Amino acid sequence: MGRRDDLIERYASDLREKCGVNPDMELLRKVTIGCGPSIYDADASTVAATQQHELDTVRRGFLIKKLGLPDGPELNAAIDAVIEQYGRSERNKYRAVVYYLLVRHFGKEALYH
Repeated sequence: MGRRDDLIERYASDLREKCGVNPDMELLRKVTIGCGPSIYDADASTVAATQQHELDTVRRGFLIKKLGLPDGPELNAAIDAVIEQYGRSERNKYRAVVYYLLVRHFGKEALYH
């Protein structure tokens, strides 16, 4: 297995163990690939849920730009719900896992198939 496959397995494990979700592995693979090289960078591969600029990046860069959602309070509410599901006290919230949960939350799986 390659490095990306190892990371996808780690993300799937987080989804199962920390989020209580049985992941769609094909969707998780495509969301992970969509994250690009950031998954290999220790800082960029995680979401700092306590930093507002980081949450703004998720909202603007992923939800609005990538998923094509209109800006509004429901975006912040969805990010908050996903962070809560992942566990606020969980130090390492992987970006690919957060994005996967947001794709599922908004029913945007079709963008990745």
